[in-house]
Amino acid sequence: MAAISPTNAIARWRGLEPEQLIAAFRIMQTARRLDDREIALKRQNRIFFQISGAGHEAVEVAAGLCLRAGHDWIYPYYRDRALCLTLGVTSYEMLLQAVGAADDPASGGRQMPSHWGHSKLNIVSSSSPTGTQFVQAVGCAEGGRFLHPESDEITLVSSGEGATSEGEFWEALNAACLKRLPVLFLIEDNGYAISVPVESQTAGANISRLVSGFQGLFQQEVDGCDFLASYEALQAAVAYCRAGHGPALVHAHVIRPYSHSLSDDERHYKTAAERQAEQARDPLVTFPALLLEEGVLDENALRRITLEVDREVHDATQEALRADPPPRDSVLRYLYSEKIDPTSEDFRTPAAFAANAGEPKTMVDLLNATLREEMRRDPRIITFGEDVADCSREEALAEVKGKGGVFKVTAGLQSEFGGQRSFNTPLAEAAIVGRAIGMATRGLKPVAEIQFFDYIWPAMMQIRDEMANLRWRSNGAFACPLVLRVPIGGYLNGGAIYHSQSGEVAFTHLPGLRVVMPSNALDACGLLRTAIRCDDPVLFLEHKRLYREPYNRSAHPGPDYLIPFGSARIVKPGRNLTVITYGALVQKSQQAALLVERKNPDISVEVIDLRSLAPFDWNAIRTSVEKTNRVMIAHEDCLSFGYAAEIAARIANELFDRLDAPVGRVAALDTWVAYQPQLENAILPQVENLTAEMERLLSY
Repeated sequence: MAAISPTNAIARWRGLEPEQLIAAFRIMQTARRLDDREIALKRQNRIFFQISGAGHEAVEVAAGLCLRAGHDWIYPYYRDRALCLTLGVTSYEMLLQAVGAADDPASGGRQMPSHWGHSKLNIVSSSSPTGTQFVQAVGCAEGGRFLHPESDEITLVSSGEGATSEGEFWEALNAACLKRLPVLFLIEDNGYAISVPVESQTAGANISRLVSGFQGLFQQEVDGCDFLASYEALQAAVAYCRAGHGPALVHAHVIRPYSHSLSDDERHYKTAAERQAEQARDPLVTFPALLLEEGVLDENALRRITLEVDREVHDATQEALRADPPPRDSVLRYLYSEKIDPTSEDFRTPAAFAANAGEPKTMVDLLNATLREEMRRDPRIITFGEDVADCSREEALAEVKGKGGVFKVTAGLQSEFGGQRSFNTPLAEAAIVGRAIGMATRGLKPVAEIQFFDYIWPAMMQIRDEMANLRWRSNGAFACPLVLRVPIGGYLNGGAIYHSQSGEVAFTHLPGLRVVMPSNALDACGLLRTAIRCDDPVLFLEHKRLYREPYNRSAHPGPDYLIPFGSARIVKPGRNLTVITYGALVQKSQQAALLVERKNPDISVEVIDLRSLAPFDWNAIRTSVEKTNRVMIAHEDCLSFGYAAEIAARIANELFDRLDAPVGRVAALDTWVAYQPQLENAILPQVENLTAEMERLLSY
């Protein structure tokens, strides 16, 4: 090995010292040998999945050398083994993930190998859905800027070129450029998304050309198999982001000399000539050759490093194979926060109505008041979404009233707290939720809004595969406690298919997600405050019809009024029939109960407002059904496979011997809500439908 390289050699090496070049080769070699060892273990059935980062090593090590581990934030993808090694993840830790060990720092055996995560190194738990990490990285950078405006930290997010076809990629680029955020997009383009070649994936077969119009986006296109060129490109991109100029994108052309995973065989779609051409560019061939040519290493030194790496990987493998698996009884741990329990009595505080409270307030009024009070209490709370702010052009607020949400729930928040804490976003639901996840991961408390429940579906991947399971899949290392406010429901006269749907059961089915739905102003206040103060992601459903109803108004209950989740309210006591409901059906059930009782003076009907849908108050249900021996469940969503089915099944399973009649259900017809009022009335449950079912059960 050469002693000290001359100045011109250092310049050729982009300012890197010989020791740094040698360290880079050692990491590349380690990454490749770990891939090879995992492939062997998979074929021996000692691990259960393998996906490699072979061919990506040069640009990933270059990226890792340009970043500051534990200072910058990383949203990696599954091929980023060499990047994670450079940042400080050890071979042993990676093999712990491969065997699914309890001590795996990425997930505790819960995720596939190569789903990187390391809380001490700010490597945020990654998942399998491609591209979801982009918008979360934007939220992470937003959170970092908000919490540490003086910091020069950046957020790196990486993926293959295939994931740039996902909508989240474009939503993330747009948001990052709009806010000039320090996000570095590293696109590792190996030419294939499994078997789909880049020319069938990307118009013009080049993502750099497609993104060239984004204002303020610094771009570098580079041979990602060339370590020195990659280092130079990434140095420039990192410097641009650190200086606060905005986001950068490095488009690195790499190779994939191994198949996509061991479930794939690239020989089925790659020609022999193509595979040979890739082998000629392999950084594990070209980079050591460069080191030999430059005199940084000689053959003996190169051989010694290779043998040392082989021994290290072998020893780490043997140790990992002896590691204990996670205990079977750990499967439910970290679904929810272990620090704060929103179902506890700590979240039950009495209302403190002021003597001079004035006129009762609508649900909109109290939701707005609660947001104001909580934002005053906790400077980490921010609100955002489509049309949430008063006016994006803040200078116009001197002349205009401001919007503050299509239903006015967020009216005045921007005027009081400023555009940093209440702002409008592009019309991009996945980005709204993904950015909220990234912000919450950094320690903010986002209260984001999806304008209508009917438009929540573009964000479903972010909600189901990211928000609901981040804490669980990372084994408690990361979490995203946030509130997602969503107006929902019908009975609007004209709302129709895309403004009047329900569908809460799709979300109560998700482990790790809290779902609440108040039916009146007082409960809306207490439940929203609990949602904000709890440590879990919460879907907060606000029925649009109930926003300004006169009958459900309330005086302000004070700035510390809380209602625990999983605590139902007995709206109307009764002896002969239990009605379990929530949302707009609470009032209709009361009206139906009074009609039944008027016709049958000896009958009384108990009405329970669940308020909290996940979790729900089983104790209240059990107590009531054991008293009345008859039960009916009513909700606004469709009947088939609906929310009532779960409660009915549990009642039948645990309280069958206490029933004097079948469990009844009333819900919407199994169709979409129509525009014409007569059709809407025929589709959604009405008082007469509730009355008829009550009478049927009482006469059974």
